[in-house]
Amino acid sequence: MTEQNQKQLGTTLWGIADQLRGAMNADDFRDYMLSFLFLRYLSDNYETAAQKELGSDYPETTPTPPEEGNKQKNSPPLEGWQAKPDGVVSTPLQLWYDQNPDDIADFEKQMRRKVHYVIQPQYLWGSIAEMARTQNKGLLETLQKGFKYIENESFASTFQGLFSEINLDSEKLGKKYPDRNAKLCTIIQAIAEGLEEFSTDSDTLGDAYEYLIGQFASGSGKKAGEFYTPQQISSILSAIVTLDSQDPTTGKKKHLDSVLDFACGSGSLLLNVRKKLGKEGISKIYGQEKNITTYNLARMNMLLHEVKDSEFEIFHGDTLTNDWEMLKEANPAKMPKFDAVVANPPFSYRWEPTEAIGQDGRFKNYGLAPKSAADFAFLLHGFHYLKPEGTMAIVLPHGVLFRGGTEEKIRTKLLKDGNIDTVIGLPANLFYSTGIPVCILVLKKCKKPDDVLFINAAEYFEKGKRQNRLLPEHIDKIIDTYQFRRSEERYARLVSMEEIETNGYNLNISRYISTAITEEEIDLAVVNSTLVEVKQKIDDSVRKHNQFLKELGLPPLP
Repeated sequence: MTEQNQKQLGTTLWGIADQLRGAMNADDFRDYMLSFLFLRYLSDNYETAAQKELGSDYPETTPTPPEEGNKQKNSPPLEGWQAKPDGVVSTPLQLWYDQNPDDIADFEKQMRRKVHYVIQPQYLWGSIAEMARTQNKGLLETLQKGFKYIENESFASTFQGLFSEINLDSEKLGKKYPDRNAKLCTIIQAIAEGLEEFSTDSDTLGDAYEYLIGQFASGSGKKAGEFYTPQQISSILSAIVTLDSQDPTTGKKKHLDSVLDFACGSGSLLLNVRKKLGKEGISKIYGQEKNITTYNLARMNMLLHEVKDSEFEIFHGDTLTNDWEMLKEANPAKMPKFDAVVANPPFSYRWEPTEAIGQDGRFKNYGLAPKSAADFAFLLHGFHYLKPEGTMAIVLPHGVLFRGGTEEKIRTKLLKDGNIDTVIGLPANLFYSTGIPVCILVLKKCKKPDDVLFINAAEYFEKGKRQNRLLPEHIDKIIDTYQFRRSEERYARLVSMEEIETNGYNLNISRYISTAITEEEIDLAVVNSTLVEVKQKIDDSVRKHNQFLKELGLPPLP
């Protein structure tokens, strides 16, 4: 599928969402829309695997897509389908179930082993979409049962609670059951029809999912920061952590054993890192997310992008209190460490550090970030789990570069230990959730250069109506400057630790890179000569004009 068609599919689906959500909050409608798109993916994947598993026993009958004139409400079932009294539609897999009741248990056991989940025929997207098309009164109940079945009858824990935040009984869909059922029929039918003219391979659905997440983020204001990192920022972070940490000039690493995003939102940043290295480039992806709805979005996003459930682990929990059991390992030899750590944590998040947390291995050698801003707490958490040869890239507000108190102590120690590699200043208004300018800090436990690279990219962007944008050339300039540690007047500079020390370990970019434009020297003699010449031309023009006025019998100009 071409990039243009992919964008067209995303636009089509967004148009459906924008039209159908009505007065519903964008965040609420997002969860329904994305869940139905995910069910479509699971169903396609499952039916393909079932056909392969059953081989020649798989029924050849396939449903034909509805003709343009056969899409009205209450129209008869499509050719090749059979409607049962209970509303179940006989898809090919349903026909096999009907013909082979004694073999169903063994078949589902095999499917759990191979695709790690089971969807009974009546819960497949094809059946659900046909129920929606015919305005079947049992759609809502069937969806509820289907979601529960997928969650509870699957082999992998990845699917547990996956649809837990999708409230199909919400009054936001309608006050009464018939109203809610009718609304769901309308939404699902529109999605099904919108997908008909496009290829629906997993890459296409994955791209559509990402596009919709971005579109919903643009309408979510401050809430967008909870689940979405703009693709431009993701591209910079992922490019940095996939370059060789000791000598970035040698280029991209061929493989990473593991990558961690401890505030992963919908998982788009992790997927960007994977995209840089290819599907086989990372052994395992790890993410953590506190918000339950966003946590479910992240798991769906991974699966939609063909990351096998054995290739990722997303944990639902609080990063700052570190309640992920895997990360609590006290034995340094057994403690998990990651090749790459990326993060876009909530900016200046208020937290409640305790005395016990102060003794935590993540913080005890540095001190605790203040209650009013957990920025350095997030940074130290990720840095604690970074491998000695790894790279960490984190997005933070500019305040971490210069604020005093305990933050100054943490910053100073990181600098003295040679852990801060690069400081990148970005333009303002790049995020949906805030208009403030932010920075990227690149950290390493073992770095060769005894200096810090400062990049001031704040003036390189394209202005937009709502958000500013980084164009590909702006992103490439940042990455190239980082990779080759280039110096460039008013843009990038390598600063020695001695100079940073004389500045009290303050990392404010303006202290090291001047953005002031040198005023051009003015030659007064040249200016005077030019003015005399201009005045002479004016006098000549006035005399000529007055001559014309005199010939016409009009009074001259003064």
